[in-house]
Amino acid sequence: MQLCLYPHKARATPEQHSTAQHRIHCKYHITTVMAATGFGPIFEEEPLDTVYAEDSPEAKISMNCRVRANPPAAIKWWHNNWEIKLMEQPDEHYSLVGGNLVITNPEKSKHAGKYVCVAKNVYGTTISKEATVKFGYLDQFPTDEREAVYVKEGQGAVLLCAPPSRYPTEVMYRWIYNDFPNFIIPDQRRFVSQTTGNLYIAKVEASDVGNYSCFVSSPTIGKSVFSTPIPLVPQIEMKRYPADIRVRFPKTYALVGQNVTLECFALGNPLPHIRWRKLDADLPPNYEVSMNGALLHLINVQYEDEGSYECEALNVRGMDWYRQWLYVEGAPEWAEHINDTEKDVGSELTLSCTAVGKPLPWIRWLKDGYSYGKGELKFSSLTFEDSGMYQCIAENTWGTIYANAELRVVSCAPTFIYNPVKKTLLGAENGRVVIECKPRAAPKPRFIWKRGSELFSNSSRMFIWDDGSLEILNATKSDEGLYTCYAENDRGKANSTGTLSITEATKITVPPSDVEVTVGETTVLQCSASYDPSLDITFIWTVDSYIINFATDFDHYEQMMNSGDLLIKNIQIAHAGEYICTAQTIVDNTTASANVIVRGRPGPPGGVRVEEIRDTSVKLVWSLGSDHGSLLVYYLIQIKTKLLIRGLFCIAPVFLDGKAEVTEVVDLYPWMEYEFRVYAINELGAGESSLPSIKIKTWDAIPTMSPTDVDGFVGLNGELIVTWTPMKPQYFFGKKFGYVVAFKPHEDFDWKWSTIADPEARRFVYRDTIIPNTEIQVKVKGYNSKGEGPYSLTKVVFSSESAPTEAPLDVYARQVTSTEALVWWLPVYQVPPHWVDGYQIRYWRKYDDNEAAASRVLVHSSVNQTRLENMRPDSHYLIEVRAYNGAGLGPPSEHCEMFTRRPPPSRRLRVYKYVSFTRKWLYIYWDHIYNYWNESYVEGYKVGIFYIRGDHWERYGKLYTTGRHYIDFPMPETGDYVIEIRARCEGGDGPISQILVQGETRQLAL
Repeated sequence: MQLCLYPHKARATPEQHSTAQHRIHCKYHITTVMAATGFGPIFEEEPLDTVYAEDSPEAKISMNCRVRANPPAAIKWWHNNWEIKLMEQPDEHYSLVGGNLVITNPEKSKHAGKYVCVAKNVYGTTISKEATVKFGYLDQFPTDEREAVYVKEGQGAVLLCAPPSRYPTEVMYRWIYNDFPNFIIPDQRRFVSQTTGNLYIAKVEASDVGNYSCFVSSPTIGKSVFSTPIPLVPQIEMKRYPADIRVRFPKTYALVGQNVTLECFALGNPLPHIRWRKLDADLPPNYEVSMNGALLHLINVQYEDEGSYECEALNVRGMDWYRQWLYVEGAPEWAEHINDTEKDVGSELTLSCTAVGKPLPWIRWLKDGYSYGKGELKFSSLTFEDSGMYQCIAENTWGTIYANAELRVVSCAPTFIYNPVKKTLLGAENGRVVIECKPRAAPKPRFIWKRGSELFSNSSRMFIWDDGSLEILNATKSDEGLYTCYAENDRGKANSTGTLSITEATKITVPPSDVEVTVGETTVLQCSASYDPSLDITFIWTVDSYIINFATDFDHYEQMMNSGDLLIKNIQIAHAGEYICTAQTIVDNTTASANVIVRGRPGPPGGVRVEEIRDTSVKLVWSLGSDHGSLLVYYLIQIKTKLLIRGLFCIAPVFLDGKAEVTEVVDLYPWMEYEFRVYAINELGAGESSLPSIKIKTWDAIPTMSPTDVDGFVGLNGELIVTWTPMKPQYFFGKKFGYVVAFKPHEDFDWKWSTIADPEARRFVYRDTIIPNTEIQVKVKGYNSKGEGPYSLTKVVFSSESAPTEAPLDVYARQVTSTEALVWWLPVYQVPPHWVDGYQIRYWRKYDDNEAAASRVLVHSSVNQTRLENMRPDSHYLIEVRAYNGAGLGPPSEHCEMFTRRPPPSRRLRVYKYVSFTRKWLYIYWDHIYNYWNESYVEGYKVGIFYIRGDHWERYGKLYTTGRHYIDFPMPETGDYVIEIRARCEGGDGPISQILVQGETRQLAL
């Protein structure tokens, strides 16, 4: 048996060594057995911070500590750096149950503080993380009567909570209105700060009169208290007040990975609108706003979320803003920590651990529970005294972490029991042979090699390594024989022997040859070898250092039966490279290589960038991509703008020389964002597109287009109304786009004009009364910050002298859904001065509505039908049509009566999905829905498929209608899809039900 020394804590002094030597050697066997199974203390459960309620009915605190060790560890506890000596000084409050410390009838003055669990056995001592015991309490509110708060209606009010003394300070605030448990529900007008507890009322109303009490709950100790009531007395005076921020979040330090809530609430009349933003950056992607903007929640906050946050309160009377910093920091985390280590006596050792966090953690060490330095521990020559339990501790303001490890310093004579020299050794002729010699020994032994009685020393063909291994170069048959390794140190010596045999060397007889193929073709790389017949041979193929796995790469690679030849099927560009055939036996191996060149479509160009940006052109530069063995014919340019649905299309110049690396892209829109891609074409076809360039915006320019469909008429009150079709965004050509509307009577020389700053505007109303029987000219043009564009063609508008005298005839209406109908009439044709500018349609419920409050729709004179919307389901309606011009309304038509349809069922469908066994078909089915007596009959169902592209959906395929309650589709290959199903009724469509289908890799998920 090998005898290694693992010393105990009691050691002989130099003077006692000679007398104790025999006694120590007598313990070798016991120590060796312990070393095989023993280990120092390892914590499986450590004490946790505890808050004990002072009036808790359970008069007991339990601090848990569970340790795994062999031999079992002795457990002790320390309180505020003083050992709790339960054996020497029994205490009525403390008791030890297993390893747990139980405190009975705890007292704040005696038992609050820091506790650690200390575990010790023969291998060393380890201490647990510190745990604190604190006593929680929540005092009562004072019983003094609180003064009433008088505030004018429309003003803001703040009711102060003034919470009582407490621990922990983290409590929940609510307010009682008049009687318990009538709690105020916060809304846009009322807010309860969870920082101060105060109640804020943005705008006091008469209904707010009453008594208010602050209600404080401590979830940690399970106790609640409330204050005496505060009377709130609104006084009549309704004024408007600007926004005034009263709840302001403080400078906040947050721990990375936690959730953070920032408060901001403003008083004002009208109620202010609150907006949040982060200075110099967008709000984090995982933020939420609640309580009508008063709370900003940052979920799983990260370091990059640090910065200055601003809340802005705005109403029609004014604006207020507030900003403050959020700092994100992190508790210590190990980047590198210590592990159990066994080292030889006298060797060198460095113990180090690295922690990350913010602020940067500092490192300190404990050995067997006592302070042992900072930073990095270095041992130049280990001794038995260095054995023990080491703890690396990293600390910052957010916490402390521990890394524990055992260091054993050992010393023993060499032994080959665990790792003897191999009994049978094989080597290839003319090859290199290495015979390993790795005994277990401490300190490191000296090595000697012999073949029989022949002693070896280092030479040009034989070399003994530092670790004891013997290397033989250019081995021959004469090197066969018995080889023995001898190892010796100051503790003893040992040896081990093996037999070396020399076999025939492996050689490649038919090497692979270079080959050039086209994408999609098949080729064979040959590889044959000669080898020792007593051995088995294996062929291994690699391509550019990647080992081909025929079990997983069978789509393209196959090894030929009974040979080393490699078959490459349906070859692709990615399969080009250097192929190496390795013929390998258990003794040696040899290799041969060949290059496979694959001709295919071009690779993507690289480094696409935009230079020399102008208003309608840019200079585009890129670097040549791989031609993949075929000469490049030309390049194509692709562009992308936000105006395009599909995103990409080709623009001039269409054809560029195959060697081109720069071009000018022309005919672009000014003030438009663009991305560019380039792809090449060779004789085999078009290649892959490059990565897109950085998004750029062309310069702005003066508009060159004018609005279309300019028209006008004189309204019922004599006002001039000018209409046009808005220009598309690509023709804005710059920022601050708007319209200039010009008009004048025909006989006047000077034009009147007005500007409209809204680029989406489509009408202008001139409120001054137009003189009847006047011919008016109108025109419209666009403008931006660079200048004004051209005017549209002039349109002539006539003002009427008198209202129309005829009523529309044959008014007819038909219901479309439960809330919509279509109405038609015969047009009214009259010549000046009674011409028609348009029609007014009125509709109301015959028995339920007042005719004066009827809904109205105005349409142009060129229209003789329209859609009526927002009607009540299952109702009896009257419809009236009148012609009008600038002089007024004509006579009404006869009333048309109609009934709207009953509404569709309001219940959503329950939708399910199923994928076929072959994963080729997707089945969607749903529960049939039945109509109630007051609902429309269900005629069938509509099914639509939408492809999810980024943040928007695109319809995929057609809209399906079916009378069944199931439908099947081919399973989508890739991408995410949403399938919508709704009931189809005569009263319209029912509510939409949706189900998500993930087509990628043919897997589905709800």
